[in-house]
Amino acid sequence: MYRVEVATETPEGKELDALEEVLRPLIVFGGTLAITVCAGLLVDRLLRYTANKHPPHRLAGLLRRTQLPLQALLATAALHFTYPLAELHWRSDDVIRNILAATAIMAAAWLTMRGVDAVAENTLEEYATRTTDIARVRRLRTQLTLLRRIVTTVLTITTAAVAILLLFPDLRTLGTSLLASAGVIGIIAGVAAQSTLGNLMAGLQIAFGDSVKIGDTVVVEGEWGTIEEITLTFLTVRIWDDRRLTMPVSYFNSKPYENWSKGGPQITGTVFLYLDHSTPVPQLREHLYEYLRGREDWDGRNWNLLVTDSTPTSIVVRASMSARNADDVWTLRCAVREELLSWVRHNHPYALPKIPTAMVTPSPAMAD
Repeated sequence: MYRVEVATETPEGKELDALEEVLRPLIVFGGTLAITVCAGLLVDRLLRYTANKHPPHRLAGLLRRTQLPLQALLATAALHFTYPLAELHWRSDDVIRNILAATAIMAAAWLTMRGVDAVAENTLEEYATRTTDIARVRRLRTQLTLLRRIVTTVLTITTAAVAILLLFPDLRTLGTSLLASAGVIGIIAGVAAQSTLGNLMAGLQIAFGDSVKIGDTVVVEGEWGTIEEITLTFLTVRIWDDRRLTMPVSYFNSKPYENWSKGGPQITGTVFLYLDHSTPVPQLREHLYEYLRGREDWDGRNWNLLVTDSTPTSIVVRASMSARNADDVWTLRCAVREELLSWVRHNHPYALPKIPTAMVTPSPAMAD
């Protein structure tokens, strides 16, 4: 005869199973997060050690800005792969893993953006230390700025699309249909966004065509200012009184404007004075030279003082002087104008312009 033994589950076994169901997820998730945090801190310590060991090279120090996105990437990616070990057996397991995967992809895009910013900033600083040509530094800065914006835009769009497809699998069929009709959609979008696409192409042309750069001094629409920001679609000019003039980048490819920084930052400024014919021009010219010799914003390249025109009542005196950049020449022009007028007023007041007047004798009819 055979004896059949029936295994019965004891209360102690049930308690052990319940305890295991609680401890296993805690151990898996807690251990995963602890390992990823330690890995992120280790990478940050290595970057800090490298930055302190090689102070002239700032790339390692700049890359420390990626610690937060790196931690997020390591944590979400590790949790995505270790999630099955927790054996939760929930109905939404696939949804949770898709959320973790989408978060990891977004963290990777964030990490890439921070890394690109660090590399671009380091490249610009190293290039600036190797050359004294400010124009080349400005050109590289403009190109790097636009490239960073392009990378950021492409990564943002791509990451958003991938995350949506992961979170909503039902949209994959719709995405396939959209790709099949991408040609028609592209034509429609191109016609609808013709102005935007034109500005985008103009932005790329400005970045690599070297017509205008960040930091250039320009005169646009009668306003004098400095190029402060260049994006893919618009350009910002900081005017001398701290106002901002925002314009589409296509303007700089279709209309004329003055770029005082083109060909080098050096510039020559002029001051016009309207004086009497009796003005001692040689003495005024000598005083201008003595005054310029004491000015730090005069670069010493050239100067001059000439009578450029005359009228029956006055003469036009033009004083010219050179400076290192547009800011210095503006300050120098104002100072020279004030100094020359003050010198004429104190030493030769008769040389100031006069307005001829005459007494009017009333006619007999007016007297009556």
